[in-house]
Amino acid sequence: MPSFSYRNRIALYYIVTTGLLISVVFTVIYISVKESVYRHIENDIAVEKIKIFDEIAISNDGFKLIDLHEWKEKEHNTLDVNPIFIQFADAEGKMFDKSPNLKKSQLIFHKSEEKLPTYFDSKLDKIAIRQTQIEINFKDKTVGYIIIAMPLEDANLVLRNLRFTLLIAFPLVLGILFLVARFIVGRSIKPVKTIIQTSNKITKDNLNMRIALPENKDELYELSDTINKLLNRIENDIEREKQFTSDASHELRTPLAIIKGTLEVLIRKPREKQEYEEKINFCINEVNRVNKIVDELLLLARFENEKQNIKSENLLLNALLLDTSARFSEKTNKKNCQITHQFYDDYYINSDYNLVSTIISNLFSNALKYSNDNSKIHLKLFKENNHIICTIKDEGVGISEDDKHKIFNAFYRSKSMEHPDVKGTGLGLSIVKRLCDLLQIEIDINSNIGVGTEVKLSFPIENPK
Repeated sequence: MPSFSYRNRIALYYIVTTGLLISVVFTVIYISVKESVYRHIENDIAVEKIKIFDEIAISNDGFKLIDLHEWKEKEHNTLDVNPIFIQFADAEGKMFDKSPNLKKSQLIFHKSEEKLPTYFDSKLDKIAIRQTQIEINFKDKTVGYIIIAMPLEDANLVLRNLRFTLLIAFPLVLGILFLVARFIVGRSIKPVKTIIQTSNKITKDNLNMRIALPENKDELYELSDTINKLLNRIENDIEREKQFTSDASHELRTPLAIIKGTLEVLIRKPREKQEYEEKINFCINEVNRVNKIVDELLLLARFENEKQNIKSENLLLNALLLDTSARFSEKTNKKNCQITHQFYDDYYINSDYNLVSTIISNLFSNALKYSNDNSKIHLKLFKENNHIICTIKDEGVGISEDDKHKIFNAFYRSKSMEHPDVKGTGLGLSIVKRLCDLLQIEIDINSNIGVGTEVKLSFPIENPK
């Protein structure tokens, strides 16, 4: 099957639809004209029938013309432009008289047993005629028949000419409509060509280029706007990917450079066993740090590239918070921090245990990391507006207003250089944010420098207990 352009396909579909419509219209016109012509002939026959009934006398023996001579003269003097043929038959159907214009010809008689329509087509010496056959009755007895007919030559000539005209006009009209439709469609899809041309110019080096929006807010406007929004998302993703790659390279390069430098210094000269152990343990810690960065990068990448299959189950948030705080008990005791719990009821959510546990662990770890010694960490659960609210609040260093909108960026650490004692990769909150988006958990952070930070998680209630 030949390949058509979009413009030609639309024009073709339009022509097929229009062609069907025109064929219906032409058929209706032809049938209407035919019916009109036949009705005109039948009206003439009906008028002649009335005249004949005025000129005949009917009796038990049959019927006859009142003045045969006058009727013959009148028929002779009638102009044969549109002749009417008349024939009289007795009760047996045998002709006993006819109009002079029949000459030696004779109309076909149809037996009364045949169920004839009022008017029907017939033949007279191979000439098409429209005919009617009328029973003449006297006291419920058929005494004869009158057969009246008119030729259909002129009518058929008109219908043939009309049919020929319509058949010639049909392809001509369709051809003209195809060209007009193709021209109009070409102008209509001109913005599509603009979209194609602009899209072909957009590469990874000029992703900031956008498609000009048409003036009319129609489907093409929506298409252009949708493509522009798609380009915005692609540009943001690529920029984020570039930044992520750059930051990841930097974060991995630093510990590797430290390990390399330490080992190079270690092999320059013989050293004491204790010094070897210190340096090796230092390198092991840096390797552990690299492993942690790689693990967190892989975890973050998994949520960046695809939706993890969420295994929903009924979770008791109270137990999850208590388990998390228990896992960090060693570090909590080391900083002499006190954990407070405000649980007024048992709070259940329907979500993925591992993912929610990862969120809580990262947030609790951050709260503990940035808490001052001998301070408190407050864990709280309560219901609010068909949501279960979980807050983790510390009394630590806090986050500045300028840093609040950056804390969910990968590898970003708020004022990290001011806290060299606090170890981390800057990926924890990025993972938390990604998981919250995946599980449809709202997260909000309020913080003040020197006062502390409160993280608020809002879980939708689906199947509460």
